[in-house]
Amino acid sequence: MVELTVFFTFFPPLIILLYIIFSDRFQEPTYLLILTFFLGYALNLPAGILNEILIWSQDDPYDYVFLAGFTEETCKFLALFYFIGKRKSFNEPMDGIVYGTLISLGFATLENYDYVYNIYRSESLEVAVLRSYTAIPLHACCGIIMGFYFGLYFLKKSKLLLIKSYVVPVTLHGVYNYTDSMLYTLIIILVTSIFCLKLHSNIKSAQNIKIIEKEF
Repeated sequence: MVELTVFFTFFPPLIILLYIIFSDRFQEPTYLLILTFFLGYALNLPAGILNEILIWSQDDPYDYVFLAGFTEETCKFLALFYFIGKRKSFNEPMDGIVYGTLISLGFATLENYDYVYNIYRSESLEVAVLRSYTAIPLHACCGIIMGFYFGLYFLKKSKLLLIKSYVVPVTLHGVYNYTDSMLYTLIIILVTSIFCLKLHSNIKSAQNIKIIEKEF
């Protein structure tokens, strides 16, 4: 039982992270990958403070639906923009996906631990399993989408792409939180995951073309 809980708490974000990292044809500095993950991990603190100020002080429970997505994705976006976007190693669109996913799943890993081992300790296994196919993929998709548009912004310098990098994940997170039906939640996760796989595939194809051009 304990082993299963640990597995479902930590394995899903780990396997997604490894897939994204090793799919990058131009590998990133190991120290920066680790640092970025723990930056996302640490973002739980400012996001938690903002949630306390903006959400729990409100009377309307639906404030949580929209504001939680706003506070969390805002912290992730600012970290991606200021901590990663200025670095020399950030030099192609795939980097946006890699670092965006690292920040997002770093955040989700600590959040997952808190839900499983603190908030819902008496139902830890059930919560860990549930979040392994709902909240964890949601955070991963938000990171991929944010990183995709941010990476394109780096390439094309289009403010519209920068806006999409922020607004789309915030909206997606809000819609996910608003949904109180498991069926609708799974549909959102499935459709968004397919969309993210397509975005990721497009960037990988662009990397392959870049490699071929270098060879010839």
